Amino acid sequence: MAAAQRIVIENCAIATVDADDTEYASGHVVLAGNRIESVGAGKAPEGLDNVVRRIDASGHLVTPGLINTHHHFYQWITRGLATDHNLFDWLVALYPVWARIDEPMVRAAAQGSLAMMARGGVTTAMDHHYVFPHGSGDLSGAIIGAARDMGVRFTLARGSMDRSEKDGGLPPDFAVETLDGALAATEETVRQYHDSSFGAMTQVAVAPCSPFSVSTELMRDGAQLARRLGVRLHTHGSETVEEEKFCHELFGMGPTDYFESTGWLGEDVWMAHCVHMNDSDIAAFARTRTGVAHCPSSNARLAAGIARVPDMLAAGVPVGLGVDGTASNESGELHTELRNALLINRLGAHKEAALNARQALRLGTYGGAQVLGRAAETGSLEPGKLADLVLWKLDTLAHASIADPVTALVFGAAAPVTASFVDGRQIVEDGRLLTADEDAIARSTRDEARRLARIAAQG
Repeated sequence: MAAAQRIVIENCAIATVDADDTEYASGHVVLAGNRIESVGAGKAPEGLDNVVRRIDASGHLVTPGLINTHHHFYQWITRGLATDHNLFDWLVALYPVWARIDEPMVRAAAQGSLAMMARGGVTTAMDHHYVFPHGSGDLSGAIIGAARDMGVRFTLARGSMDRSEKDGGLPPDFAVETLDGALAATEETVRQYHDSSFGAMTQVAVAPCSPFSVSTELMRDGAQLARRLGVRLHTHGSETVEEEKFCHELFGMGPTDYFESTGWLGEDVWMAHCVHMNDSDIAAFARTRTGVAHCPSSNARLAAGIARVPDMLAAGVPVGLGVDGTASNESGELHTELRNALLINRLGAHKEAALNARQALRLGTYGGAQVLGRAAETGSLEPGKLADLVLWKLDTLAHASIADPVTALVFGAAAPVTASFVDGRQIVEDGRLLTADEDAIARSTRDEARRLARIAAQG
């Protein structure tokens, strides 16, 4: 790091989210190239060479960048539809629309989803994309290109479906892939885009959509493919009571037992939602170190229920936060999930003891890094880790009278992002993206949403 250009951030409150939850009321962070060089109390060390910038961060809280562990970018152009539906009815209403997406739509939707997250403090994003209509173009390339241009760290969970309407599934027949086609396309995506090196900006996971939209063969073969290629596995799990009933009727067992029978429990796996988990399910996840992407706003929007996050954490299950697709979370902002995770879980059995502010922040940072398999690289502010961090402005009307900065961030209104750094590069300044034209993205997403609506209406 001696020859690297340094950025010095001083006079700020700091929540490191390290193993000891170390915090500084007034401290400094030094970035050297794409790494964190030092974090501590008071001013930065004297005599640092090659300092290209000093930031007086008075009135700010510095945290690790937020990490999103579940999303569906393409849904950005179908927001505000089926607003009073449960999950299955919502899917029935929207699959005929989603089945008409194409490459320009997906590119615009990815830009919109990424822009909203990045300007709200997300530094590592992921997208679970599983809708590949015949002849729709290079959808994976469009999504990865959008993330690269935005400057965020990114995991594409290359999804798939092979159970269509003719097989008792929900998607139209032309919107699913064959078993062999899905596996081959997934392997090609991994080989083309996955970077396993420390500090990688792009990674790929194998991600069949859900037990009720893919065959058992695709689940089992997908798990084998992921482990042969050395990448992670992702899917939806235990989201609704209807899913539980479906698994018992079709497979003769509940979702967790079904996942275990197909090779889908393990420290290289994370599941979205996991709302309907009994004690034995949670124990199985803890025993295998299977991760969970908790999506509180989407779970509430679709009336799916309250996930047992306090029990998962107590058992040792890795848990991160997810926005989920913006057709079931229209804001698309992960920092609001910090607050919603805390509040919604307090409606559950543990009441006011369910989660506190620091646990919520950990879910959105280090917990997410664990779930994505990147806890050695990001998720906390520690020397040697990647320079992915956010400066939250807490001295305005919205937060200034709250003495504790972490409480202000989690319990208070959405805090303005003065600066967000990814890999040592600033991508947000004073709440605006530096890497993209937000107004142009707004126009393109509006235009593509209208085009999709016209095509879907034509049937």
